Parts: sequence; structure tokens; C-alpha cells
Amino acid sequence: MKINHILLTFLPVAAMAAGIAEADACTSLIVSAGASADGSTMITYAADSHTLYGELYNQPAADHPEGAMRRIVDWDSGIYRGEIPEAAHTYATIGNMNEHGLTIAESTWGGRHELEGSGLIDYGSLIYITLQRARTAREAIKVMTELVDKYGYASEGESFSIADPDEVWIMEMIGKGKTDKGAVWVARRVPDGYISGHANHSRIHTFPLKDAETLYSPDVIDFARSQGYFKGKDKDFDFSRAYAITDAGALRGCDARVWSYYNRFTDKGVDNYLPWILEGRGEPMPLWVMPTRKLSDNDLKWMMRDHFEDTPLDMTKDIGAGPFDVPYRWRPMGFTVDSVEYTHERAIATQQTGFSFVASMNDKRPEAMKGILWFGVDDANTCAYVPVFNSTLRPPHQLAQGNGDMYNISWDAMFWVNNYVANQAYNRYSQMIPDIRRVQKGLEDSMEKDVADAQKQIEGMSYAEAQAKLGKLTDHWAATVTKDYKNLGDYLLVKFLDGNIKRDKDGQFMRNEAGLPVQPEFGGYNQRYFESIARSKDGERLRVIEPQTK
Repeated sequence: MKINHILLTFLPVAAMAAGIAEADACTSLIVSAGASADGSTMITYAADSHTLYGELYNQPAADHPEGAMRRIVDWDSGIYRGEIPEAAHTYATIGNMNEHGLTIAESTWGGRHELEGSGLIDYGSLIYITLQRARTAREAIKVMTELVDKYGYASEGESFSIADPDEVWIMEMIGKGKTDKGAVWVARRVPDGYISGHANHSRIHTFPLKDAETLYSPDVIDFARSQGYFKGKDKDFDFSRAYAITDAGALRGCDARVWSYYNRFTDKGVDNYLPWILEGRGEPMPLWVMPTRKLSDNDLKWMMRDHFEDTPLDMTKDIGAGPFDVPYRWRPMGFTVDSVEYTHERAIATQQTGFSFVASMNDKRPEAMKGILWFGVDDANTCAYVPVFNSTLRPPHQLAQGNGDMYNISWDAMFWVNNYVANQAYNRYSQMIPDIRRVQKGLEDSMEKDVADAQKQIEGMSYAEAQAKLGKLTDHWAATVTKDYKNLGDYLLVKFLDGNIKRDKDGQFMRNEAGLPVQPEFGGYNQRYFESIARSKDGERLRVIEPQTK
């Protein structure tokens, strides 16, 4: 059916679950400088994948001789793809940030399958090569588009958040299929005072054709016409409708995450977009909105922990949350009952996150910390975000590549101790999450205070002195969080053993006058669970019937 000139191909939910929920899926939220509390630009990223190990990537700055080549290894598969000439000088990178505070995040939306890229450079390589070669967001867009123009693009439809201390851009790109190794793309600067985001669906619709803050490939419209994706005047061209697939998965499983972000920070008609999210009716959500207040990096940390709480899609409220209000659903997301297909919600926070971050860029801070990468591994909801800086020379041991992997546990790797905590909570969420929040919030409050203090302390220091001090700060907190989360996991195991809840006071389990454990509490289940039993076919069997006495 046609809705506002877009053909919505609402696939069956089972197909949606297999295609969208099973794929690597990511979320990136955006805040312009004018929309932030301290004038920083900010972006977030959740690298969600069932096979991605959470660690902090790092490349030192380097000078390269003429003729040096750079290997291209596909980020998702690890497969060697080829080589390109190395730049004469490459910048240092730490995670998805470089030494100049340039930060890049992404989310994959696939798009028209026949346009999957057939070139050399995949989206992950594109990010990390660009971080080594660009200083600003605009320069990054130039580097990225020149790379795919020269060497070809190897991935599917992709959205990128590209931020420096002054500007934030959203760029969307898709390949041209088997016969042309290049790509078509469009990039827009998020206006000052606005927030934006993307989550595995193309978000750029129509755009101004003559605007210094909108950039696009020369053939972005002509190529769509040549493929039969668009007919009409140039001014009416819609990138998302031409190149993306707007099905139930793209709306309910993807755009809904951006809707939840908008819903949290604005009160101007966001509910009007629920028909679009749930049924594909009405207007698509705007690319950006103005929030009702200015956001902090702490706001974004908690937004990354979102499960649609306090909205009509709240994952703690439906029957799938079970007896402990669990806001998680195991894959596959779709299921069929009596030939009717259903889906669980897909929230920003999810169990299969490899790593996530909240990046804050501000050139009013000292040079060595103009970029702060609040970095976490595993589920964003239960992790503690550790401060990493644009000047950081190397990852701390607890986040270093090679310290454990998806098949090998390392108890001094932050990824594994976070999983130790989170995977216990998935079984008895409502009972365990208060203890996790207590430790998590205590750590993050302390880290935020330390970062604020460090900013004052390094004023007037040389770059090298400030770099050394900030490096020690990152090392300290990575070690502290890892140790405290291992202790937290041990505590949860003991406290909630065998379905009981051991009594404690001031962090110590209680004993009687003889030194023995006091009687534990019996946490039981929530009322919804009991009601579901009573209303089931087993309800009558389980009903208590008092014996009739003579």
C-alpha cells in the first residue's frame, strides 16, 4: 500500500526477526553543541553483535615511508580484503575517537539488497582509516567519500555519526551493486540546538540541494532514477525512500529506538509518530528535533540503557517480561501462535552489545581531554562507563585487545566481569537490578567527579604532563571497575542463591547471635506471573480447594 508516496513492504514478522534482529544492529544518538549542557558535541554508539568481543581498539600515530601499504581487513568477518596506499602520517586513535577528538559511530540498515557494495573498503575499515587521516568532521566526510570513490565500497546501507568539537553530521551511504564498485551518499549537519539519531534504518529523507550544511554525491539522484527507484523532480528526491527498505522491521525494530530518544527529551508531539512506528501510518519522524532541555553526557549514558520504560512499548510490562520484569528477549525476536505472527520489541539496550560509548567533544577543555570517550563493554544497561581521552596512548589492560575473547574467559577483562553480573540479572532482573544500580551509580558518580577534578588540575600543564595524568586516571578506573564488578558478581551469586534473597546490612550478610546465617527472604514472583498461571489451562489444577469435612 502507498503511504505518502512510499511503498511499504511490510514483511512478515518472522522474516523481520530473521533479517533485522538477528543481524548486527547498532544505535547512535546525536547531540549538537547547542543542545548540550556544557556546549559539547556528543554522539553515542552501541556496537551490538552476537559475536563481537568488547575491547578498546588502538592505533598509535605513525609516519609511513613512500610506498607503504595498509591492509584492509573486514571488520565484521576478519577476512583480508586487500591493500591501499598508506597515508604519509596517520593520527593516533583510541576506540572510535582520534587524538583530535574526531569521533565516528555507525548503524547498518542494509537497504536494497541488489546494491550491496562490491568494492574494497567495508564500513568498519572506512571508520578506522578515516580516524587515522582526518582532523574534523567535514574532513572526515571528504576522506570517507574519496576512499569509496577510489577503492569502492564493500558494505550495505550505512548511517554514520561524525563529530568533532564544533560540528556533528549524519551521513548515509549505500553501494551501487555488482557493476559499479562506488557508492551514493548524502550528509547533513545537525543544526545547533537539535538532537538526532539513527538505529539501523535510513533517516535522511528529502534534503536541500543547495546548502553549505548538506553534502551529497553528484549522482545520488541520477543513479536512483537509472535504477527505477525514483521518478520526479530533484527537489522531491527522498534518499531513504529511494534506497532503504521501509518494512515492519525498519520501523518497529529500528526507528522505534530513535522515537524513544525523542520521547525522553521532548514533549512536542512525539506520540504523533507512534502510528508510523507501529503500523507505518502517517509521517516519518523528523531527522532532528529540539529537546526541551539541554542534555549532559550522563543523560546519554542513561538513554543508552533504555528499554522503552514508561512508554507504550515498555518491555518490563508485557507478559514477555516474566515473573521478574525482565526487559530482555532472547533471539529470535519473532514468533507464531495459531498462524498469527508476533514480535518482541527491540530496545536501545540489549544483551548482545560488544561495546558502547558516550563521546563528548569540546575544545574549551584542555587539549589532552577535548575528547572524552565514556567507554563500556557488554550490555549498556549494566555496564559502568570508564573515561578514556583523546590523548590516551594505549588501552588499559582490562580493556586491551587480546585479554580474553568470546570463547575464553579472563577474570581481569572488563567484558567478562560485566557479563558475569548481567547474565545473573537477566534471570531475576527486578530483584538484582537495585544492587547493580547501587554499584554502577557509585562508580560513575566517582568517575565523573574525578574527570571534573582532573580538568582543573591539568590546566597549565604541558600536553605530555596532562596526557600522563589522564592515562593514569583511565588505568585506575578500568582496574577499579573490573575489580568491583567481579566482587558484585560474587555478591549477587551469594545473595540470590537458590531463589532466596539473603539479608544484608551495610554490604555485609547478616548472622544471628550464634554466627549462623539468618533466615533469608523469599522473593517469589510478581503478580502478573500468578495471574497468568491462574488464567492458564493449569489454573484449575493448581487452585487450592479446602477439603470438605464431615
